[in-house]
Amino acid sequence: MLSTKATVKLCSPKLAALLSRSLTPLLQQSTLAYAGLRPFGPQQSITVRHFSSSPAPHLKDWFPRKETEHIRQTLPTWQHHGYTEQEMLSVVPEHRPVKTWGDWAAYKFVKLCRWGMDFSTGLRDIPVVDKATGKTVMVPRILNESQWLIRFIFLESIAGVPGMVAGMLRHLHSLRKLKRDNGWIETLLEESYNERLHLLTFMRLCEPGWFMKTMILAAQGVYFNALFVSYLISPKITHRFVGYLEEEAVHTYTTAIEQIEAGHLEKWSSQDFQAPDIAINYWKMPEGKRTMKDLLLYIRADEACHRGVNHTLSNLNTDEDPNPFVSEYKGDRQPPKALDKAQGYERTEVM
Repeated sequence: MLSTKATVKLCSPKLAALLSRSLTPLLQQSTLAYAGLRPFGPQQSITVRHFSSSPAPHLKDWFPRKETEHIRQTLPTWQHHGYTEQEMLSVVPEHRPVKTWGDWAAYKFVKLCRWGMDFSTGLRDIPVVDKATGKTVMVPRILNESQWLIRFIFLESIAGVPGMVAGMLRHLHSLRKLKRDNGWIETLLEESYNERLHLLTFMRLCEPGWFMKTMILAAQGVYFNALFVSYLISPKITHRFVGYLEEEAVHTYTTAIEQIEAGHLEKWSSQDFQAPDIAINYWKMPEGKRTMKDLLLYIRADEACHRGVNHTLSNLNTDEDPNPFVSEYKGDRQPPKALDKAQGYERTEVM
């Protein structure tokens, strides 16, 4: 066994820290460790995060306050419009039927991505005997908090890409063609911003390790370029793809909420668990409604909105039609609400 003195001679402090971070996942006895996240032990409960790949004494604040002479705080660019409790509880997994070959291609690719994510994170259906009927049914495998965070962080790290890619391309198209965009850019950029807030919220609960960061880097590189080419070829198919992708996101968060309600996730089921401050401030979560279940209800409602928006945009003329969700209608008619129609509005309904 090497002494402390010998270790100092063999490695510089910087190299020793790097080796420590690299070897930590290999020393853990769970799937969480290999994904780049490590659960804290009882002696590490004083830290802010529940999971990390860094030793507790070396944890850093991911979002330290930037103190300046005059600025008090930086407010969100897009203030969240909020939801009623009934709106959040009414969100359920729904599917828009495939109608065209473009819909078929988008849906099949989403299902392939879903299969890959389920396989890698363990959220696959397993046979269970229903006590009431005695029949065998397929239900999602129960994950622990660590495994759910792995899935959430990876998904949200790439979920903000589609809106940014589409908004960027439409922005350049507007400049190049010297014409208005009719409100699409703002909605698309706000969507990507909202997804990034989801990621920042989960980052308050854990700290990714080197493996997770590598996976995110690779996935984002492939995803960005694929969407870039796809949107240039067919914005309609790309929006349909994102709509189907958001359907899967609603399904994922619904499963997590159901497992919390069933008591399978003890830490998240506890009333003592409080959502991070960044989430409380962004969604303006009221007192008494700041548990993990409440947080996932807000995030699921956001995903349901993105689902309705992208399905609707796919139904429109992407070159000429205005964005109905930010338009002022004639008479007393109010703009449509994306949360109210999971399958999206048909063009005849909003134009």
